[in-house]
Amino acid sequence: MKKAAIARTPLALAISLILAGHQGSALAQEVGEDGAPQRPAIETPADNEVIDEIVAVGRSLSAAEDLINERMDDSVVVDLLGAEAMSRLGDSTVAAALRRVPGLTLVNDKFIYVRGLGERYSSTSLNGSQIPSPDLTRNVIPLDIFPTSIVESIRVQKAWSPELPADFGGGAVDIRTKTVPDAFTVEFEFGTGTNTEVSGDVLTYPGSSDDDFGTDSGARSLPAELLQQIARFNGDVSVNGIASTLRAENPGLSAAEAFQQADQINRELATLLNRGVGLERKDPHPDIDVRGSIGSNYALGELWNLGFLVGAGYETQWRETRRIARNFQFPEERTDIENETTRNVSITGNLNLGLQFADDHEISGTTLYLRNTDDETAIRNFFNENREKSDGLGFQNVRYEFEERNMVVNQLRGTHRIGDDTRDVLPEGLVGLVGWLPTDAALEWHWSDSRARTDIPNQVDIELQTVTDPETGDVLSSAVALNNRAADYRFTDLDDRVENYGWGLTYPLAFGNSFVDVGFGYEHDQKARTYDQRQFSIGPGSGISDFDILQGGPDDLGSIFSTSNLLDPANDFIFAIQGTNNQSYLAATMTDAFYGKLDWTWNDTWRVAGGLRWEDYKQVAVDWNPLSYSIQNPQVTTDPDQLAEQAFQKDEIFPSMAVTYMGSWWADTFQLRFGFSETSVRPDLREITDASYIDPRTGDLVDGNPGVIPADVTNYDVRGEWFFGGGDNLTVTLFYKDIDNPIEFFESAASDTTTAREIVNAESAEVYGIEFEGLKELGFLGDFMSSFFVQGNVTLQDSELVAGPEADAPTNDVRPLTGASEYVANLSLGYDSPNGQHTASIGYNVFGERLYVAGRNGAPDGYEQPFHSLDFVYSWYPTDTITVKAKVQNLLQEKIEIEREGVVTFEEDPGSTFAISFQYRL
Repeated sequence: MKKAAIARTPLALAISLILAGHQGSALAQEVGEDGAPQRPAIETPADNEVIDEIVAVGRSLSAAEDLINERMDDSVVVDLLGAEAMSRLGDSTVAAALRRVPGLTLVNDKFIYVRGLGERYSSTSLNGSQIPSPDLTRNVIPLDIFPTSIVESIRVQKAWSPELPADFGGGAVDIRTKTVPDAFTVEFEFGTGTNTEVSGDVLTYPGSSDDDFGTDSGARSLPAELLQQIARFNGDVSVNGIASTLRAENPGLSAAEAFQQADQINRELATLLNRGVGLERKDPHPDIDVRGSIGSNYALGELWNLGFLVGAGYETQWRETRRIARNFQFPEERTDIENETTRNVSITGNLNLGLQFADDHEISGTTLYLRNTDDETAIRNFFNENREKSDGLGFQNVRYEFEERNMVVNQLRGTHRIGDDTRDVLPEGLVGLVGWLPTDAALEWHWSDSRARTDIPNQVDIELQTVTDPETGDVLSSAVALNNRAADYRFTDLDDRVENYGWGLTYPLAFGNSFVDVGFGYEHDQKARTYDQRQFSIGPGSGISDFDILQGGPDDLGSIFSTSNLLDPANDFIFAIQGTNNQSYLAATMTDAFYGKLDWTWNDTWRVAGGLRWEDYKQVAVDWNPLSYSIQNPQVTTDPDQLAEQAFQKDEIFPSMAVTYMGSWWADTFQLRFGFSETSVRPDLREITDASYIDPRTGDLVDGNPGVIPADVTNYDVRGEWFFGGGDNLTVTLFYKDIDNPIEFFESAASDTTTAREIVNAESAEVYGIEFEGLKELGFLGDFMSSFFVQGNVTLQDSELVAGPEADAPTNDVRPLTGASEYVANLSLGYDSPNGQHTASIGYNVFGERLYVAGRNGAPDGYEQPFHSLDFVYSWYPTDTITVKAKVQNLLQEKIEIEREGVVTFEEDPGSTFAISFQYRL
């Protein structure tokens, strides 16, 4: 009997670890004689019992227990994911892991939608502090840049409370990085893998010597000499503009001589751009993933402890994707097919330091460095209303883009109590001053300074025209377009910096059967963003004498745009600054906030938590033209009315209330929660400028709108939680959100070949639904099934948006919210071998049909179709220190599809991914 009990211990502990990441507990709280929830006791085998089987999972037991207790003890609705749960299900990024949480869906593999609300309605913090975003087009943080290897746990708070920023809609995600270990630890992991869509040689182009490290050596960068010449000619590099400057510099120069010299200088400027854009074929290596860390903790005397953890990781992979877009009215005649190769390089580094005095004082510091780089090469063949497939003529676009995203975060945090150990070492006079404070009174503070930067040193788009097979659309021949914008060069630099600090004081009181925590605090947050984009073009003019030099395909671009061809006057190549260059902007926000809250527990049965938060929010964003050199057209406007229009300030008070009933109805532990709050969601910095930009995800032209105002959100939640013996649990949550002036994208008027969108305030919106989640150990089906358990969650929801008068001719005035699915389901089946040496999990995730793009002027809405994701992960523990893991993702080989009136207007095959890794952990 003892052996049987021990054999099942790994299963019970593994269930607790998974449940810690999915809102349950094999360590469910027991109920004491007085009916109060008690911290569970962990059974420890006697000295003569064998415990080898539990070592592999037992070392994370305390972390799992902490997550479970945090969720149960929190006054509001919270979901938690633990590191072991993320590892078990094979999720390599925070974005991928979060799709396991009830009510959350993943969009574009990087943004989360919480309860049907888009990414703008969720916020992300790191260890409780605000951080910047490296995303070019939005303030929200792309969660695919955070590897799960640096994460201890993820907290998703779906009901607002006053200590959080009031910019809250669907939920707040807090990524909590790994902390200082309790003892010496060393970890090393090496992995490799591949994707089924990567076959044979891949497309690429000559890059730089530092591409393996995810950074450009300078080969792609905007030449300093070109900037000097642009400044010399006051931002006008046309032949006439250059000639005007030349005559001003040399008054004796004739108009004809100035024009001739200017024509030559214009072509010479074109040669300064990097034109090494010929395609190459390369044999891609398999995925490489290498990570390591070392940490320890040292006792400095009887009460002091000092610890550290340092880690680093390197990952690189090649991916190929094929995207097909179709016009819903003419799906056979107007198609767009893009084949893209992406090399991704990710580098991470982290340093954690911790200093602790007894249980009274703890100061910790975190430095985190992230680099995530995509190097893309794409060939796009398409037909539109100007050249349809049956015409035998088409268009081709060749694109090269190197996008490097870097983030550096420096944080300090502290917690202080005047406990018994502190009082013992304080001078007697100070003890008298602080003796009135309860030993559980706590002061917490945090400071964070972080910077995110995205650098696209050179995005090149080259336009070609093709002769095609009218039946198949295959390209027969191609030539660079006769267009002075045939080659488009963009240089983009985003710099986002955030400083965030604050403090909070909690003061406990106890009287009779009541326990009260009174809390108040302050938080300051300031953000500065600089977005710099410069755009140039090279192309042949109508004066070209020999069209043969333009003949050739993607492999011939290096020779077509050679220096000799550019400098030959007979070819009439023209260099130009494109657009008004008002895509650039400067923006800043500043928030000061005070909050107060009260948390009252009566008779260990009822708990009431409520509070208020006052926020003073300031925001400004102004258009910036870095290539303007005249008073008439300044880099930043000096018009007071225009500046006033681009600034926003508002101070407001936000309330929150939560009521919890605690008992033992139908389970060992039962909790029933009610929640209410009022919050606000503000527009992104870029959206309140007049600047227009191309959305890198959709290719749409997006116009800013300075008139957008924040959306007001009213939140309601009801949650019932049942924790049964043996780890089984069930949770049911009802939620409702009412949104006034919701911020949404609507399609706007544009040319026939361009899709444009504008951000506006709709009239109103609401979203409501129900979430179910639970875990069940399957031993009741027989002894064989005692090694299996099933965990899952299902969300059923509905949403409605009323467009209102600001929207430009929407097809449907009443429609669902963008990205809102009617259902989201997650299911995982887990197995733990009785000897503790093998674990396996099958994870299934699906979301229902969701609105992707809203139609205009009668055009139908486009809906992204359900994606059935099935993943498998197997782990083998041959020793206590070694883990071998294999995983397969997208076993069903599902495709991403968007439909409009039954026509598939977009499809992409992400393929299946296979990976294997070896880990050593001491």
